[in-house]
This record gives sequence, C-alpha cells and structure tokens, in this order.
Amino acid sequence: MATLAPHEKKHKVTVVGSGNWGTTIAKIVAENTASHPDLFEPKVQMWVYEENVTVPEKSTLYDPSSEFSTEPHKLTDLINHFHENVKYLPGIPLPHNVVANPSLQDAVKESTILVFNLPHQFIGGLCDQMKGHILPYARGVSCIKGVSVSKSGVSLFSESIGEKLGIYVGALSGANIASEVAEEKFSETTVAYDPPPVDSRNPTPKGPTPQSSHLDLTKITEDSKPSGASPKTKLRALPSDFPPLDHNNLRLLFHRPYFHVRLVSDVAGVSLSGALKNIVAIAAGFVSGLQWGDNAKAAIMRVGLLEMVKFGKMFFEDSVHAGTFTEESAGVADLITSCSGGRNFRCAKMSVERGVTIGEVEKSELNGQMLQGTSTAVEVHGFLSERGLEEDFPLFTAVYRILQGEAKPEDIPAMIQSL
Repeated sequence: MATLAPHEKKHKVTVVGSGNWGTTIAKIVAENTASHPDLFEPKVQMWVYEENVTVPEKSTLYDPSSEFSTEPHKLTDLINHFHENVKYLPGIPLPHNVVANPSLQDAVKESTILVFNLPHQFIGGLCDQMKGHILPYARGVSCIKGVSVSKSGVSLFSESIGEKLGIYVGALSGANIASEVAEEKFSETTVAYDPPPVDSRNPTPKGPTPQSSHLDLTKITEDSKPSGASPKTKLRALPSDFPPLDHNNLRLLFHRPYFHVRLVSDVAGVSLSGALKNIVAIAAGFVSGLQWGDNAKAAIMRVGLLEMVKFGKMFFEDSVHAGTFTEESAGVADLITSCSGGRNFRCAKMSVERGVTIGEVEKSELNGQMLQGTSTAVEVHGFLSERGLEEDFPLFTAVYRILQGEAKPEDIPAMIQSL
C-alpha cells in the first residue's frame, strides 16, 4: 500500500456567525483559503441566523423591478445570490467561496477550524446545538470580545466554548472596527492561540508574548482547588494528515495585506482586554459628551489601561502577560480605537449630550444589537464588590455607579483621583 503524503488532508473552515464582524471575518478567511489551497479547502461555510429581508432602497443592489427588492427573501438566499450581506455588511462584496448556510449542524460538519463570531449570550445555546455534529479534534478561534463574569468568578468565552464542545479554542481580538476592516482600510489584530501539547508534532514559533495563558479550560475562581475544579477537557489530537495548526498556519488563515496579524499565546490577556476596554470606552464617552476635550479622554484611557492590567495580573497572575495589554493590538490599540469611535464610546457620548440613558441610545442607534460595555461594567462590579475590591478599581466602579444613576459623569475626576 502506498504511503500517504504528509498533510494529505486540508482544513475546512466554518465561521459561526454573520453579523457585521462575522461577515467581515468570513471575507478575510475566504480570501486566504482561496490563496492557500494546499492548506485549506477554499469553500468557507458561514452560518447565518435565518431571517426574511428585503434589499433596502439605499442599497446599490436595489432594483424596483426585482422581487429581491420588493418581497422579503431569506437572508441566506440574498447573500448567496448577491455575494453580499445586505443587512449586516451592506456594500461590501464577498468572495464567491463564502457560502451562507442557515443550518448550523450542516455548516460545521467536517470542519476542522471553527471561527466563532456571535453575540456572547448565544454561546451556550448554539454550542448545545453543535454537540455531536463537529469533529472531535476540531479547533476553534473565538472572535467574541469579552469574558463571562459573575460574582463567583471569571471565565473566558473561549473556555466556555471549549468546555461545551470538548475542543481547544483560542481568541482573536484587536483594534478592529468591522466596517473599516471590511473596506480594507489598514488595521491589525492579535490572535492568541496556545497549541495543545497533544497537537505539538512541530513546535510553534515563539510569538512576541513569552508567557502562555492556556488555562486548561478550567474556570478561574477565587476558591478554586484542584479537588473541586471542573474536570479538564480531554482533547483529541489533530490527525497528522492535516497541516499543523501552529502560529504560522493560523497567520496564513487570518493575515491580509490590509489586516495584519500578530500571534501570541496569552489567550486570557487578549480576552480580558476585549472585555475591560469597553468599560473604559464608556467613561471616555462620558467625558467627551461633557466636551471636556482630548486631555480628559487621555486621562481616562491611562487610568483605564492601568486598571485593565491590574485586573489581569490580580486574577490571572499565572497566565496573563502585562505586555499583551500594553504592546498588542488587542490591548492598547483596541483601547484607543474603542475610546475614539467604538459603539460604547459613541453611545455614552450621545447619552450625555441628549440627557438620556445609554439604554435609550442603544435602542435608537444600534439596529437591534446590544452594547457589551454596560453589561460588562455591571458584571465586573459584582465580581469586585463580592471581594471588597471596588476601591482598587475606581474607574470601573465609577462607570458602574453612573450607569446605575448613583453618580454623574461630572463626578469622574473626584472618583478616580487616587490614580
């Protein structure tokens, strides 16, 4: 019998989610799978939550004589016909090898790489639907910014997905406003992926972040003990006839001339940055709404960055690398972007200017989508207050109090003067 050639099989990629950022990631990935047919199957499945949509009049695709413009059609049909997500990423052509699929189970079938990009509140339900329909040795990358925070502990979304599905999941995060990336305006991102030892046939090149933060998929809590921790997920090795999922090949999957990728191993740091910067952005929006100028916003960003690093080192001291916050796109760069034009910043700014709550702005401005900063601020405050640490994080606490109506944006300088 002839010997199989090395890496005879190719990776199949599925993007789970099709909002503006999910569709943008599908575009990037599909461009790269087509460019590297030796590593990846060119066709990229994109799972789409099905809904009926009519091509809007402002769209360049609008044609009053076409039934697509006069009658509702399934969003997947519109995407596959026009090669454009007319609802969530209008005006951006998609590669023809992006296939919109309304069936989650069918979309993930036989895929070795799952890229998750959906609102965090849907993670649990969708993972339940995926159980039994994915390859046991599949690997994932979560593009879902943030972490899950409760009074009892903090867990990464990548961990939550990994525990549910029994696979290893890394994270992608950075200064990435979806519309700008989709328009191929230059930006960069950070991919955090610490290849499981079971997959390490070839060592991964060392990234700029020297410390690993793979947490073995166990939740971090203050009272965690080896005997009481959740059992570690037993990972199945990626078969050797697939190309290795190392830093080099992951870079080939996500890197574009307009979208530069840096690989690190600090999954916790990248994930925490994506969550905590949203709280800081709300504070920056408050002071901008007060028209206090760039100096005030810069002060908020400095204090916010300090609290982000402090939170990471305090609760993930064995895994988080401070450089992830201060050197990577997922950290300081994303913080700058979020405090300049991100949704949390804009909504907070408008709430002050209009004299209304952020919730009211959210309903009127976000087309049904939800802010992560407000919920994260509440969750982080609950976690800190349970430990009596509110005063250790004065900016995070100030944002929470303002959101609860216990303080005003004008009170921020007095509330953070200890830093």
